[in-house]
Amino acid sequence: MTEPLDPAALAAALAVALPLAGALAALVMGRRAGDLFFVTGPAMALVAAALVAGVAEGGPARIAVGGFAPPLGIALVTDGLAATFVATTVAVMAAALAFARGGLVARLRETRRGYAFVALAHLAWGALNAVFLSGDLFNLYVALELLSLAAIGLVALEGKAETLAAAIRYAFFALTGSLLYLSGAILLYAATGTLDIALLGAHAPEGATTLVAGALMTAGLCAKTALFPLHAWLPPAHAGAPAPASAILSGLVPKASFVVMARLWLEALPDAAGPALGPLLGGLGAAAILYGSVLALRQERLKLLVAYSTIAQIGYLFLLFPLAGGALSTQPWAAGAWSGAMLHGVSHALAKAALFLAAGLVLARLGHDRIAGLSGLARAMPMTAFAIGLSAVTLMGLPPSGGFIAKYLLLVAAFASGEWAWGVILLAGGVLSALYLFPVLGRLFAKGDAEGEDAPEDEPTGPLPSRAREAIPLVLAGLAIALGFASAWPTALLAIGRPGAAMEGLE
Repeated sequence: MTEPLDPAALAAALAVALPLAGALAALVMGRRAGDLFFVTGPAMALVAAALVAGVAEGGPARIAVGGFAPPLGIALVTDGLAATFVATTVAVMAAALAFARGGLVARLRETRRGYAFVALAHLAWGALNAVFLSGDLFNLYVALELLSLAAIGLVALEGKAETLAAAIRYAFFALTGSLLYLSGAILLYAATGTLDIALLGAHAPEGATTLVAGALMTAGLCAKTALFPLHAWLPPAHAGAPAPASAILSGLVPKASFVVMARLWLEALPDAAGPALGPLLGGLGAAAILYGSVLALRQERLKLLVAYSTIAQIGYLFLLFPLAGGALSTQPWAAGAWSGAMLHGVSHALAKAALFLAAGLVLARLGHDRIAGLSGLARAMPMTAFAIGLSAVTLMGLPPSGGFIAKYLLLVAAFASGEWAWGVILLAGGVLSALYLFPVLGRLFAKGDAEGEDAPEDEPTGPLPSRAREAIPLVLAGLAIALGFASAWPTALLAIGRPGAAMEGLE
């Protein structure tokens, strides 16, 4: 008699298998690949909903793939972190595919690039879900490699000289990061005999070999996340890619390697991290916040500004380690730091994807994305301008957005722990983000006429976008705001299976 199929196991398997099947289907469908969105979008939404419901009702679970338990087999992990990011990925991917169907795919329908985007996006989708659900460090390596290949293809999709150069630079950093990560994984396996995260967390020995292995893996993951000073590949890659590809690259791809790093140091090797690791990663995050914000202030193009803003916003994630890593994981503020960092990851994914999609609409309408030439555009494209405004509210961390709740939780954790320097960085980052985002909003909503000094520098070269396409980034930006109003439920979901942190704390 066969055992009944576990719904959580089925949802986890489908979260990886369906997008990969979609990538193959896109190659077969050719010019009609854009229509695949109508199948994979709803199907993946149902899978994510089932995964979230299963975690919320049944708690975290480990699923042995093929029935072979670790260390002989590999495991999928369904916990609050995995369910939250699988659901976030559905929102961003569905928006990017819907947006591309009316723009990029339609424009390139007569070429292979038209359906190549759909195939690459689905490939990245499956790889992202594999990262979020994997419970084995080698399995995570395979998923990260698949994600890097898809991401590099998305950067090079247009085939222009500058985008090909950006893709080559990205490939160099990704390959270097992969070699570092794999070297660390080999050392760790030699020292422990396993790469299963749960087994490592229970039995990983402390010592120089473990620490060196963790350091190598961390360096590789920092390169893939574009953490300062390993960020040089990000601005040209994100700014040069087509808008729906940029939404995926900025909103989702860096979160994958960050989640791996969080699982590495908070679950697999919580006792191996020395007292210097948290401040080191936090310091790099703080430098990223300041450096990325200052460079964003100097940009004259909207997409480049948004790309440099990504460097800064990634920095906030790494404040998790000095506030909740190592021995601090059992302190009462650790729970708030964990929830704040992960909520920031979700809020940033939604808002930054919305910004890149909105920038794509601006570029298609005006033929350029120079900030000085955006004056008064809100009158012609009010939904796009509103989406940019709502996204800016989230990135600045203003109420009532999800970004505000995330940064508030991090700020409370910083001051409760006595580490006020991290709180100062958080506040400074919010001020700097306002300084580079308010001029954009001022230009968009400026009052002027076609003869006035506030009028756009050039006549529009493209048609006005349809209201349906304008609604896509607006919905994403609205979700980032709604996350602030309904933050209690995602915070509770993230607490399920939270590694080591106090279950009751300053939240």
